[in-house]
Amino acid sequence: MGGNIQAMPIAISYFSTEESLKELNLHKNIPNLIANNLINSGLFKLLDRDAYMQNPDQLNARPKFRDWRIIDAQALISGKIIKKTEDKLSVSVELWDIYGEKRMFGLSLSSKIKSWRRISHIISDKIYERLTGEEGYFDTRIVYISESGSQKNKIKRLAIMDQDGGNHKYLTDGKSLVLTPRFSPNQQQITFFSYNGIKAGLKPSIYLYNLLSGKIEILGQFPGMSFAPRFSPDGLDLVMSLAQNGTTNIHIMNLKSKKTNQLTKGRSIDTSPSFSPDGKKIVFNSDRSGGQHLYVMKRNGKNAKRISFGRGSYATPVWSPRGDYIAFTKFTRGRFFIGLMRPDGSEERLIAEGYLTEGPTWAPGGRVLSFFRQIPQQNGSMKTRLFVIDITGYRERELNTPEDASDPAWSPKNIN
Repeated sequence: MGGNIQAMPIAISYFSTEESLKELNLHKNIPNLIANNLINSGLFKLLDRDAYMQNPDQLNARPKFRDWRIIDAQALISGKIIKKTEDKLSVSVELWDIYGEKRMFGLSLSSKIKSWRRISHIISDKIYERLTGEEGYFDTRIVYISESGSQKNKIKRLAIMDQDGGNHKYLTDGKSLVLTPRFSPNQQQITFFSYNGIKAGLKPSIYLYNLLSGKIEILGQFPGMSFAPRFSPDGLDLVMSLAQNGTTNIHIMNLKSKKTNQLTKGRSIDTSPSFSPDGKKIVFNSDRSGGQHLYVMKRNGKNAKRISFGRGSYATPVWSPRGDYIAFTKFTRGRFFIGLMRPDGSEERLIAEGYLTEGPTWAPGGRVLSFFRQIPQQNGSMKTRLFVIDITGYRERELNTPEDASDPAWSPKNIN
């Protein structure tokens, strides 16, 4: 799949609202956020609002479809905001097919006023799903490692934000070094690797962070080094790499019993495991063939088969939510790339590159990925930033974060 897809021209009117709500500016903020979400997907183009011939109040009745065809709109989104109580509102949205001259759907949601961003993301998902037939990903979050301080004294904190950078907050205080955060399937827990207490002996441990309670639970301190933990699709197990006695192998832990089973054996370095969406297979990278390549094995560790055969080193594989692709980091010809291949290793292609570009993570729906890149600066320092790109390799854009950012993990679809 490649090539530049033609964006659909759509009109997104400001919403009608009562006078008492206008000072909050939500009649503009909500449709603007919906527009930003849809435009950033690369599949839609917002038509200039100065060209609209009907105002928001006029759109409370049926649109004059001819007026919208004149400006080449294929779809129109209109809406209305009503204040229900002092801190609650109702948002009603309608999606119109301009050439079919019919309403495609209507949606009404109520929430607290302070949750207007969440409402906007939910509406964006519904519109995206109706117009594309694909799963929306706007009502999701990204957890990542926020980096600050000098190169010699780097402070790394867990941070979380909406997929567009809004509602940003830090989850840890930076006193412990944290790495490789990953979401649970229910989106309410994050697993991560940490040296708990940088000044307290650097004990490597795997932790669970509960987003609802804010509590952190230790899953275990393992002999040697443990890293790259990921949840199984059902959320019952955790797969990870453990380095012991000079070898690194993949282990699986049952979260209820805390029992751990070793899946790979030998003197090679096996790491970065990631489950297939059905939980039946695991992709990982290994140097067992001499170079660093990708392998797929059954969940029980049997039948490991090499799937990458190109030049260079392959790392950090992660299975798409749809199961149709595996994303990975590749180092070849002195450059780092983000690439995709089918689960059998076919159709390999590279979609992003940079000085140090790595760590792909999938948005729900399997059309969009995030990754991070280190960018050399003129003063000799490095800037590390998060980026988003779609599977065609087009529409790469930077995600705004307060400080340097690495190792993103995209949440599943919001369920709460």
